[in-house]
Amino acid sequence: MTRRICLPTLVIAATVFCAGSAVAQIPAAVAAPGEKTIATFQGVGAQIYQCKAGSDSKLAWSFREPIAALIDDGKTVGRHYGGPTWEDVDGSKIVGTAVGNAPGAAPEDIPWLKLDVVKHQGHGLLSSVTTVQRLDTHGGALSGGCEKAHDFRSVAYSATYVFKGK
Repeated sequence: MTRRICLPTLVIAATVFCAGSAVAQIPAAVAAPGEKTIATFQGVGAQIYQCKAGSDSKLAWSFREPIAALIDDGKTVGRHYGGPTWEDVDGSKIVGTAVGNAPGAAPEDIPWLKLDVVKHQGHGLLSSVTTVQRLDTHGGALSGGCEKAHDFRSVAYSATYVFKGK
């Protein structure tokens, strides 16, 4: 499966990420030292929020789930959705749990994340992934109050997802 193996992306292995012409250091909280890159995809989609009453009974937006296409070389090669789950077109699927985060570059950017894989399904590209990094986020954050319980709002975002293993 050479279509998505990222051997040329040695910059990421060195904990440096290139976003266009900008170069940003990967924060320690989301770094994955000692792990090799299995694949890198661009995620394009939306972060979904729901208006709910908090413990103080005031309405506020609460994150519900992501929904995104995973893109490689201009082609959709998988999807990302609640769980959080990543699914490849080959049928392999992983579920992660967040173990580290760092702020996005701007207030409207969702945080960068490091997630440990807690569940594998199927055989394929994602079968050996142990860590997922969400890097170089753009958009996705929702601010401001909400007025009606159970309303939904989606906020467009993009991110680079780096799939790592031992």
